[in-house]
Amino acid sequence: MRWIVAPQVPNDKVSALCEALEVDPILAQLLVQRGIEGFEDAKRFFRPQLQHLHDPFLMRDMSLAVDRLLLAKERGESVLVYGDYDVDGTTAVSLMATYLDHLGLEVATYIPDRYAEGYGVSFAGIDFAIDNEFSLIVALDCGIKAIEKVAYAKEKAIDFIICDHHTPGEVLPQAVAVLDPKREDCSYPYKELCGCGVGFKLVQAIHQYLQLDFEDLIPYLDLVAIAIGADIVPITGENRVLAYYGLKQVNSHPRLGVEVLLSKEKKGKMTITDLVFGIAPRINAAGRMRHGTYAVQLLMQTQWDIALLIAKEIEEFNTNRRETDAAITEEALAQIEENREQEGFTTVVFDPNWHKGVIGIVASRLIETYYRPTLVFTKSGDKLAASARSVRGFDIYKALEACAAHIEQFGGHKYAAGLTLLPENYTAFKQAFEKVVAATMDKNLRTPEVSIDTVLPFSSLTPKFYRILKQLAPFGPENRTPVFLTENVYDKGWAKKVGSDQTHLKCRLMQGQRELDGIGFGLGDKLESLQNKQRVDVVYTLDENEWNGKVSLQLRIKDIKPH
Repeated sequence: MRWIVAPQVPNDKVSALCEALEVDPILAQLLVQRGIEGFEDAKRFFRPQLQHLHDPFLMRDMSLAVDRLLLAKERGESVLVYGDYDVDGTTAVSLMATYLDHLGLEVATYIPDRYAEGYGVSFAGIDFAIDNEFSLIVALDCGIKAIEKVAYAKEKAIDFIICDHHTPGEVLPQAVAVLDPKREDCSYPYKELCGCGVGFKLVQAIHQYLQLDFEDLIPYLDLVAIAIGADIVPITGENRVLAYYGLKQVNSHPRLGVEVLLSKEKKGKMTITDLVFGIAPRINAAGRMRHGTYAVQLLMQTQWDIALLIAKEIEEFNTNRRETDAAITEEALAQIEENREQEGFTTVVFDPNWHKGVIGIVASRLIETYYRPTLVFTKSGDKLAASARSVRGFDIYKALEACAAHIEQFGGHKYAAGLTLLPENYTAFKQAFEKVVAATMDKNLRTPEVSIDTVLPFSSLTPKFYRILKQLAPFGPENRTPVFLTENVYDKGWAKKVGSDQTHLKCRLMQGQRELDGIGFGLGDKLESLQNKQRVDVVYTLDENEWNGKVSLQLRIKDIKPH
């Protein structure tokens, strides 16, 4: 693993912030690295306020969207709330449908089938709206490129309101309103909302127009926080405010469906990380293994016994998902060895029987073993479909563009994409992809890297330091959990492998008179480097460990190297 230490920030900025906030220089440095250079910046960062949220009417087409929904209420029209099958889509649909229902509109929900319809707005979904006499569709977390589908709906006298956060194409759909902060002609001040976040802004706008109390909307923020975490959007600006208050809601008064999911976690206070790794996979499992509608039904549920039944089914989907992706990962690793492709620049594997719902997860798992751009293919109808995942610093979308001659269809972004191709083109594509990556990928990118915020001694790690550090949360993209490097430490003689498969490392590290417990998940093979008090450098994040009622600081070790 490559260790990349962040450049030191200017001393004058650190000194000024130390003086303004009366904080430790290391904490001041962490804040400056995050773009916080003055008292007002720090105040907004440490004390997010709901009044810091932007006026929703600054978003292009917002007035049109509000007017159309209120007209639907006045006319007694039926509204179909349509969204993608992932966490962002299902939370957005649940939020919007619940709010419009409370407002008195006739509402139903629609989640496309991952396998029969695929991503986004589908002709089948519009046909459902026609058959059931819906005259307005609100599309969430999708629709920005659904030009033909929206035109088809318009022919059938069905209006569209689109709430999306993906980058638009050159032409926008002919919808009544297109809400997307990434529109070139949209001057909305914050561009990084998730799909559920854009949906929330529409709800906020309706509420504001009707001169209702914003406090009514706080119960919806648990869904927004889950979506922000799961969709890996930056936790800066408006997202930080929404995530901060959404987490408060999760930890105090979550909606019934979220409460049932939380009961599986057996944890105290939830963080964004807990939502990403505990709640989001369960919500996602519905769409991966059966249908996203299960997730919407759970998140909108008001009866405890029914919520428990749906949650039990979702838990079974998630268990099935884990078993399926573990089995496929094992088969894929065996295929790589069988084909003697361990030393290549890419991983491209295929089996017609692999479950389409988990191939993206499998691609990520394979990168843990072979750190390189990875595609996992399976059969989908008469074509092959793949999920693509990349490594840090390499644009897999551009690599796929260079292989477009062999591909039927593809879409995505720098680090994740999806594609389909004809079976007869698989071998040619695989060879072309390997060739393109070998020619364009920097050799350094084949080694995983860890970004380090700063070097510091154990003596700096006081309870007070950690208390303030925790206030930097919620953590996520562009506000990552701080990573530290401490040099020249040794184990006190406690180091051992732990876990059922002995793959994890537990130790107690010393520097001077200070000693701290450490846990390194997946680092069992580092045990030898800690024996006989050998001096090492250690990279870690900080957390707390509770044992027998006693809480102490603990190092969450990311890597260890000889000093």
